[in-house]
Amino acid sequence: MSSVFKVGLAGVALAAIAGCAGTGGSQYVDRPAYLVDSNGQASKALGYDVCVRASDWTPARGLVGCGDATAPAAKAPVAPPPKPAAKPAAKPEAKPAAKPKKPDPLNITEKIELQNIPFDKAELTDDNKKELKDFLADLRKANKQRTAVTFGAVVVTGHTDRLGSIPYNMKLSEKRAVVAKDHLVSAEQVDPKLIFWEGKGPKQPIPVTKFCDNKMNRKQLIECLGPNRRVTVEVVGTADPQPKPAAKPEAKPAAKPKP
Repeated sequence: MSSVFKVGLAGVALAAIAGCAGTGGSQYVDRPAYLVDSNGQASKALGYDVCVRASDWTPARGLVGCGDATAPAAKAPVAPPPKPAAKPAAKPEAKPAAKPKKPDPLNITEKIELQNIPFDKAELTDDNKKELKDFLADLRKANKQRTAVTFGAVVVTGHTDRLGSIPYNMKLSEKRAVVAKDHLVSAEQVDPKLIFWEGKGPKQPIPVTKFCDNKMNRKQLIECLGPNRRVTVEVVGTADPQPKPAAKPEAKPAAKPKP
């Protein structure tokens, strides 16, 4: 290459550098990656928005103002942390199902008449004792309507026929009541605290005995008045009603076989 041409290129380069210094649009750098002016700022080529690079320029050292570097990517806005999800409203606690109301207990009053006690005697007959035993056993077991009866009180009343004086018959009726009471305690295990007894004498005759005529001979009259010579045992207590059995579902008729 001729010396004249080399001088020309040098002049162009100096002119370019002078042009860069005169633009005033330079960027200050703290490293020699570009040619700098007296103010220490990168010099731009005249007529171009690019800076004159130094020999040790690398892309990593480029500047944004010189068009040689990419501006750092704007940081994506950091999303605020999500708000904690609102707790669902607590469901009201389910109330326990109401227990079925227990039916009211049944009030029980049962009575038996132990008749035909021997004339002028206080002892119960064997038939009287068996009748009393069966009567109490029936109360003590359950049936379709109720459970076993819980005894609340047992009232024992002695009676006589009309033969004899009133004072005598009153004492005799009391003896009959006491004998029956003792039998209830010893033979039937009834709590003595539940037993109340009294004597009525001839004051409460059995209605049918009104036909017993005093004109009968004595033996016939005594026999006719036999129902009045008795002890009444009345039991008062309670029992629970038996639950009604569940209704059975109606059986569906069997399907007819297909022809």
